[in-house]
Amino acid sequence: MGIQQFSFNAAETASNKTPRKINRNLVFNLIRTQQPISRADLARVCGLRRSTISLIVEDLIASGWIVEGSLGQLPRGRRPTFLELNSRRAIIALDIHPAQTTIAVADLAGRIIAQQVIDVPQEANKALTAIVAAIRKILATHKERTFDGIGICLPGRTDPHLQKLIFAPNLKWPVLSLKSKMEKATGLRVEMDNVANACVLSEVWFGASDGMHDIVVVNVSEGIGTGIFANGRLLRGESGLAGEFGHVQLQPDGPLCACGNYGCWEVLASNRAGVRYYNETAAVPVASFDQLLRLGQNGDQLATDALKKMAKHLGAGMRMITAALAPREIVVVGDITTAWHMFGSIVLDEMKKHSLSKPPILRPAYDGNAARLRSAVALVFSEGSAWTEQ
Repeated sequence: MGIQQFSFNAAETASNKTPRKINRNLVFNLIRTQQPISRADLARVCGLRRSTISLIVEDLIASGWIVEGSLGQLPRGRRPTFLELNSRRAIIALDIHPAQTTIAVADLAGRIIAQQVIDVPQEANKALTAIVAAIRKILATHKERTFDGIGICLPGRTDPHLQKLIFAPNLKWPVLSLKSKMEKATGLRVEMDNVANACVLSEVWFGASDGMHDIVVVNVSEGIGTGIFANGRLLRGESGLAGEFGHVQLQPDGPLCACGNYGCWEVLASNRAGVRYYNETAAVPVASFDQLLRLGQNGDQLATDALKKMAKHLGAGMRMITAALAPREIVVVGDITTAWHMFGSIVLDEMKKHSLSKPPILRPAYDGNAARLRSAVALVFSEGSAWTEQ
């Protein structure tokens, strides 16, 4: 049986001459984005014959991807049966950070059903063992669901064949062995990618982007990573290193970065930078970015000043992205988005300074770490066998 990949190009349309597997993708995507929807409405939206729609729908029902739901209301005639995704199918999503990992259960629409945060030991084998044990426990807790795979968002770059980490200055343990251990322990397929790459796929798959315009996702966390979607596909570059704007030097005399350079964008505008700015002036230091955000949102002036400084540096880096790539939009992912109403305008104003052209749309992903978890779901769908040809 052949492995079916999903297309992220919204410009692709169905026809009665289009290969069956592409029509199947498109019908599934329409149900996913417009559920609940009737067979008749599916035919009207995608232009396929009703007989073709019926065959695809029956195939998807038999495969367990969609189910028949409620009945619609019409002035006369037979009431239509609405179609929707099968809520019993799910994905395990992992958002890995150097000291903590969030593990979640998500449905096919990217909704987070359950999640937990576990502290990750520094020692490599203990870290892998802890994560695998947590996943086994989640699988046992959700026996009523069918799991289609595990998606993992990494704070680093791997080579194109996932054989090794090629750039992960903030991660100190060999996460790649997690893939084989997890597949062996759970029997599920595991897909991994850099968190920024995964987030940009998620914006096209689950978000507001139509997949027809170039977008850049900026993930702001312990470091800064960017994912680039251009010309209808994810841009990886040579050896998978495209998008490492976080390690472009903006201040030669700036602080030392984890990559060994000085004054990188990451060391000026990441969560760690915001904490550093505050702790340089405060009598009582904060231990986490969450603490800093809470202080800022509660009116603490030193915290507000630190977050404003971080926001200005974020905007300066986005000006660099705009000049280099000229995307249609830039989407920000990370905890800073929970305070975007306070600091977003600072980022935007700094991005617009001395702009050579019309600046891109700048918008936040208003759901904190859920955006990264949802992106792990997109990885499972985009990388291959989320479903197979019958």
